[in-house]
Amino acid sequence: MHIIKGFKLRPLGNEFILVGESIEQVNFNKMITMNETAAYLWQQIEDGKEFDTKSMAALLSNEYEVSETQALQDADKTLQAWLSAGIIE
Repeated sequence: MHIIKGFKLRPLGNEFILVGESIEQVNFNKMITMNETAAYLWQQIEDGKEFDTKSMAALLSNEYEVSETQALQDADKTLQAWLSAGIIE
């Protein structure tokens, strides 16, 4: 998988928002917010790298003190949310 081009991650208080930089990405009916962990994952893959649940879990395990099982669950949950939001393909 990879992110859909045209989105920029911006800080907003204690969270981050994903902003569409072109009219194709703008949807005024929803705002995509991310916590610090999801933003960390986004920053690691936003340069066009291909990724999947396992590679995202490895990123989580390397950055945070979580078990492999928990990292896989969290990565899968994040991946599914991003797919549902239409920001990755």
